[in-house]
Amino acid sequence: MHQSLRWQRDASTLSLFGELDRDTLLALWQQRDTLIDKIEIIDVSALARVDSAGLALLVHLREIARAQGVTPRFSGISDKLQSLITLYNLQQIIVSAEKTA
Repeated sequence: MHQSLRWQRDASTLSLFGELDRDTLLALWQQRDTLIDKIEIIDVSALARVDSAGLALLVHLREIARAQGVTPRFSGISDKLQSLITLYNLQQIIVSAEKTA
């Protein structure tokens, strides 16, 4: 059973909660342009699960933000998500805020 995907925007941080996968990402995808505006940190610490479609969305969110002049970093990357990032060779794109701080 899938958890829903929720998010909260607080100043320059976008926090994601629940599961980010092909079954839950549509609502976030539909609001992506306004949600990512001026976001510096994307907090993924409360995500219970991320699949390859969810990872693709994270990459896309980063690219939207870069087009707006900000390169967001990611906080709270779990070991499972880090494994997926490494599997797809995205370490230079999905950059942890903890490693750059």
